[in-house]
Amino acid sequence: MLTETYIKEFGERFAKDFLDILVLRLIQREPTWGYKIIKKVETLFNIKLRHGALYPLLNALEAKGFLKSKEEVRGRRVRKVYEITPKGVQLVESYYNFLREQLQMLNIKGQETQR
Repeated sequence: MLTETYIKEFGERFAKDFLDILVLRLIQREPTWGYKIIKKVETLFNIKLRHGALYPLLNALEAKGFLKSKEEVRGRRVRKVYEITPKGVQLVESYYNFLREQLQMLNIKGQETQR
């Protein structure tokens, strides 16, 4: 079906263009580690996220103060678990506010042209 094709295309484009927001939102829902983020993105958006793309992004988000990390020991494995900071929450909220404003503006302009 054509609509499903568009939805898949939008999902792929979103995941590529707004990967930082996507990653922050996933971490906001549940503090997590890199491999789990890769699996979630693959499951949700059917996109293979490479380690070489994710870890530099996580490091950059942490350097900008949007994330913080801590090492957790699980069995014999040490994992770096990421958690969103208040600054990261503000960024995610700003993104959602921007989207709402854009959609409202499109609705208002659409109503004006119908008159």
